[in-house]
Amino acid sequence: MARKQDFNRIGDIVWEIPKEYRDDMTVPARLYASEGLLDEILNDRSIEQLVNSATLPGLVRYALAMPDIHQGYGFPIGGVVASRTSNGVISPGAIGYDINCGVRLLGSSLDREDLSGRLADLASALYKNCPSGVGQSGHVRLSIDELDEVLADGSRWALRAGYARQEDIPRTEESGELKGADPSTISKRAKKRGKTQVGTLGAGNHFIEIDEVVATYDEAAADAMGLRPGQIVVQIHCGSRGFGHQVCTDYVRSFQKSLSKYNIQLPDRELVYAPFQSPEGQDYYAAMKCAANYAFANRQVLAHYVRRSFEEALAGKAKNWDIFQIYDIAHNMGKVEQHEVNGETVEVCVHRKGATRAFGPGFEGLPPEYRAVGQPVLVPGSMGTSSWVLVGTQESMDETFGSTCHGAGRTMSRTRAKKTVWGEDLRDELQGRGIEVRAGSMPGLAEEAPIAYKNVDDVVEVVSEAGIAKKVAQLQPMAVIKG
Repeated sequence: MARKQDFNRIGDIVWEIPKEYRDDMTVPARLYASEGLLDEILNDRSIEQLVNSATLPGLVRYALAMPDIHQGYGFPIGGVVASRTSNGVISPGAIGYDINCGVRLLGSSLDREDLSGRLADLASALYKNCPSGVGQSGHVRLSIDELDEVLADGSRWALRAGYARQEDIPRTEESGELKGADPSTISKRAKKRGKTQVGTLGAGNHFIEIDEVVATYDEAAADAMGLRPGQIVVQIHCGSRGFGHQVCTDYVRSFQKSLSKYNIQLPDRELVYAPFQSPEGQDYYAAMKCAANYAFANRQVLAHYVRRSFEEALAGKAKNWDIFQIYDIAHNMGKVEQHEVNGETVEVCVHRKGATRAFGPGFEGLPPEYRAVGQPVLVPGSMGTSSWVLVGTQESMDETFGSTCHGAGRTMSRTRAKKTVWGEDLRDELQGRGIEVRAGSMPGLAEEAPIAYKNVDDVVEVVSEAGIAKKVAQLQPMAVIKG
């Protein structure tokens, strides 16, 4: 286990374990954290996992961790590595089981007072219209051929099917469609799991939340996004559901069978990988894109039912209940990108697991209204706490492969949280603070108690101080819908 004294302190909030720490490291392991957060981080195996990730072939510069780092499957959640596409690798564990777990932020012209006396009705409508829970099926029923269209086209399938508005598409990362997705790389088992789950929230840390914008910090960015203090907004946090989990499971097993073929030695079998250019690596990359497109479509369908819920609860009772999209972004993804490394432009596969892409101003992949301010970054909290809207910066491009944090980061396992927190008590506490709660499972609610997470404000302060993201707006919850 790594210790605090094993780090070199690069700056007030930047720590690094040199590659000499272990013979098999090919790059240093770098961490962004305050001293207090570092003390919390050292309580699990996440730093050991970060060091293990620094042994992957083809890495450039360093293996990175954000201040919300915590222990994951093989690779830490909150980790980022960039591996050359020419001689590097791709690792399912460094992307995650919930491929393209991400956040969609929807805006409105409503204020808090517009929901006076209607918040409970709106929360109930969201809970009814947006199915949640483990294995839950949604409103959308797909044939295998129709599912293949979802996997290939993502949000553009949702547009054709009537679940999206044209203006939603450019305000989604990659316009909601990763090119090169190949449904033939997907197992029958994964397709069976995916057929009925488009438009469902799932369980765990996934949620829909009605929030109030309580503060803005960067007026130019806030204006570009249509954000203002007092405004009602909605977050959707979910991913590729059982479909993405099965894709990851399938390829972890496939990669483990090919270890001897490529003479791969692993510090941890959970960190299994394949050469990026190998048939196995390319098949997984195409399958991962399918799961990513599935998740974009899933959040788009949920956004459709969020709009329907506002109409049901508020039509004729509020001045203008219409909902517009601000942005949708992933935080479990592998992307082929160009980055500057020692003055050279290098093509790398950037693995972001529990980390968000944070490209700076001028990025042509952004809609025109955001190019001058940078890419929106959405950082959800944990029910009773703040959430944040940030933007990417030139510093994130220079220092972190255009990446920043994704949330608060766990400090307590789900098992321990359920032993520590009684779900009914948590629900009553949140409702006592004026936060409407709709949840299908009290133990599931307890798993996601704020006490089980780091302070998201502290995490955001670190990335802001480091310059790898800039604060735009702070949100506070008014209603939470959980599986």
